[in-house]
Amino acid sequence: MTKLPFLFLIVISIVCHVINVKAEIKSLKIESDDRQMILFERFGFTHSGHVTISVSSVSVSSSSTSSSSPDPSRLGFFLLSEESLLQVIIEMQQSSNFCVLDSNYILMLFTFRDLSPPPLSRFNQSYPVTAPNEYSLYFANCAPETRVSMDVRTEVYNLDRDGSKDFLSAGQTQLPTLFTLFALLYIAFLGFWIYECYNNKRSVHRIHLLMAALVLFKALNLICAAEDKHYVKVTGTPHGWDVLFYIFQFIRVILLFTVIVLIGTGWSFLKPFLQEREKKVLMIVIPLQVLANIASVVIGETGPFIRDWVTWHQVFLLVDIICCCAIIFPIVWSIRSLRETSKTDGKAARNLAKLQLFRQFYIVVIGYLYFTRIVVYALKTISAYKYRWVSNGAEEVASIVFYCVMFYMFRPVEKNEYFVLDEEEEEAAELALRDDEFDL
Repeated sequence: MTKLPFLFLIVISIVCHVINVKAEIKSLKIESDDRQMILFERFGFTHSGHVTISVSSVSVSSSSTSSSSPDPSRLGFFLLSEESLLQVIIEMQQSSNFCVLDSNYILMLFTFRDLSPPPLSRFNQSYPVTAPNEYSLYFANCAPETRVSMDVRTEVYNLDRDGSKDFLSAGQTQLPTLFTLFALLYIAFLGFWIYECYNNKRSVHRIHLLMAALVLFKALNLICAAEDKHYVKVTGTPHGWDVLFYIFQFIRVILLFTVIVLIGTGWSFLKPFLQEREKKVLMIVIPLQVLANIASVVIGETGPFIRDWVTWHQVFLLVDIICCCAIIFPIVWSIRSLRETSKTDGKAARNLAKLQLFRQFYIVVIGYLYFTRIVVYALKTISAYKYRWVSNGAEEVASIVFYCVMFYMFRPVEKNEYFVLDEEEEEAAELALRDDEFDL
């Protein structure tokens, strides 16, 4: 075998570590595929784990001129744990002709030698997994210059104490409860926000209505996520909740980035319009978020068995980074604009308060982006498979804290503490604005 499977194992292992690959019941169709390794599932098994594989309509064609048919024992399915992955990679490096099906570190399931005779060429078997661990289900093709076509149906699950099947990985079985809890928190948050806006009607601006819509769709997104995971956990299929999840996720993400950009520009509560460069930021961020959500759907609803799965994940990461950088610019522009204005309008204390507000918002946004993109990624990578849900919990905690801080900073109040002025504060503000402490 070439070095391609070696690189494949490394890349796909890293990517799957940070993506919640759904372990629902899947029916897949492989057509004329010449890949030497195909990853189907990644699943955390308990001591009562099971994997069921059904293959049918199997055909193996050879592109070589040799008249001999490929050896069916050189094609098969196996399970590979994270601990054994390094050992298999070492074996591949030591021999260029090494076949992973010959490794002592894999849990062999079956080869094409076990298929029923043509023309049916099918196989159906359930295997118990008695050693708790996180395993990846692979198909290996060690027959040179061959292409494989087949229909594959996979079921991976753990058995609960009452004998019912749990199709969620051991590290994700807590997610329905987790998402439900946070959905209730956001519903309570929305009710409190509506109450605040009602009590301060004169200070409510259009941005506050958008902020209310953001909380609403965040709650709906979490409700659909909880239902999606619940039905996958119980039945192995999302029963359409995944469609609603992606719809509300798309709207929620667009609203989140839009609200951050609009608050950063001071739209509606500082000025009634957007400048041309601020409009361009929105024109860049919104289409990119459309692309990011398309990539998210492809990643979540297909799986690592498709050829371009890793590419779609790279697209998602790149677009997300670009959007995160883009939304920072309006906040920086507002800070610089306020500083320039303060030199001419004679309202030092008011401008100083605005500068403090926007600088705090800048720090909060940077902190939120850093935590949800870097810290959460690290948690997903280093946490044991049984505690993979902790990274989801940390992300949701960071999100609700960010929402609370942002909404508190820009809440609708008639007498904002930032704008209560007296002569001493005015003089102190003039001195502060002469310094460079607000330069970024």
